[in-house]
Amino acid sequence: MTRTTKWLSLTAAAAFICSGVEPLLAATLAERLAPCLACHGEHGQSENVEVPSLGGQPAPYLLNQLYVFRERQRLAPIMNEMTKDFTDDDLRAFSAAIAKLPPPQPPQPPAEAPDAARMQRAQALIEQHRCNFCHDLNLAGRDSIPRLADQREDYLAKTLHDYKSKTRTGYDLAMLEVAAAVSDADILDLAYYIARLR
Repeated sequence: MTRTTKWLSLTAAAAFICSGVEPLLAATLAERLAPCLACHGEHGQSENVEVPSLGGQPAPYLLNQLYVFRERQRLAPIMNEMTKDFTDDDLRAFSAAIAKLPPPQPPQPPAEAPDAARMQRAQALIEQHRCNFCHDLNLAGRDSIPRLADQREDYLAKTLHDYKSKTRTGYDLAMLEVAAAVSDADILDLAYYIARLR
């Protein structure tokens, strides 16, 4: 293959690739958000196992998470792939849009009355580990601290286990220190309580 032929082949390949990318780049924010909402819930409430609900999350927290996914400082293959080509403006636009989703809502009517003993144990753990200091008294989060209240129970348990095993890290060592001090049974009680916090 001559240099000219090779150059023409590369040019044609680049044109083909760019023609496929152009609609994506021209898509509206709502169109680009659609795959996110398909997994995390169109109305802020996830229906998928171990996939978090994003409704009610503070924009600064969402911005931080999208950034660490893009930079692969937090590893989750789907999220790393989704954010790899995001610009800083994309990060800001997505976090601002997602932050407008309503908080997750409990089922109506409630499936069953919460186990009072488990709720009481978890409340004591929350006070002991000062979860309600960082995440706010009602665990609704603020600034770069996530909302926990009404989050999926399975996702909460997974996240605490990930912190405990150090497969997930935070912006600082706070969550690693907290998770190291709780037992597997404590994690299940915490997830149970927080998912039912109203």
